[in-house]
Amino acid sequence: MEDNKTFEESLNELEQIVKELESGNIDLDKSIDKYTEAMKIASYCGDKLSNATKKVNKILKDNGQLEDFEIEE
Repeated sequence: MEDNKTFEESLNELEQIVKELESGNIDLDKSIDKYTEAMKIASYCGDKLSNATKKVNKILKDNGQLEDFEIEE
């Protein structure tokens, strides 16, 4: 997997692999390779989402300092 792919490109690649695996039209060895690749992509996407969430959860206060954003329920 290329590290310079965007999240969206990686997600599309993951979706394509899932479709291939669900089709049942590939042999066992190739399925294992595709599954391994999919897990790497899923981990990459998870990391990207986690980092994006951390960035979004920071807000700029009036005094210019970054602060954790808490949702009040």
